[in-house]
Amino acid sequence: MIRTLVAEPTTLTREGLATLLSREADIELIATLRHAEEVVSTAQAVRPDVAVLAAAFPGQDGISVARMLHAVVPTCRCAILSSGRRLRDLRQAAAAHIQGYLVDDCPAEFLIAAIRELAAGRTVIDPGLTFSALGQVKCPLTRREADALRVAAQGATTEQIAASLRLAKGTVRNYLSRAIAKTGARNRVDAIRIAEESGWI
Repeated sequence: MIRTLVAEPTTLTREGLATLLSREADIELIATLRHAEEVVSTAQAVRPDVAVLAAAFPGQDGISVARMLHAVVPTCRCAILSSGRRLRDLRQAAAAHIQGYLVDDCPAEFLIAAIRELAAGRTVIDPGLTFSALGQVKCPLTRREADALRVAAQGATTEQIAASLRLAKGTVRNYLSRAIAKTGARNRVDAIRIAEESGWI
């Protein structure tokens, strides 16, 4: 039996995962948690083989939780369940020695198979991210263009970006216009999305 822990703050997703896993004869769901703070202590008590963790909890990210879990239960193999395919997040997960990176719109069969693969000692990455990583091109943005997009991604106006980077507003507008052109985006929001998904900011 694959002893599995699920930690997910969204009730509907958490209960859906619990229902899905309970149907599998070789998977034993030993804990379903809502809060990040519960994960480490629960894992110490129940010793899961696999932990499926949300990418984000209120006030904390899943990668940090996985890192702490690994420190206390190193035999537990962790998978992050993310809401998007971002190469930056995948890199952070890899740096934290997380063995699985899945996207929450993946087919149920893929999630079940991923848990079995993780339990068998293998690494599982969402196929869409794998192909993105293989086809990744060098970042086309200059450092300042990336900085401007990064601040814009926080919801800042042109004036706020200029103040944050200590630049003139016209210079910021130029950087953003170039970033939009270089990413092939339709507008600033689209450029931010493309840059984030590509791991450029």
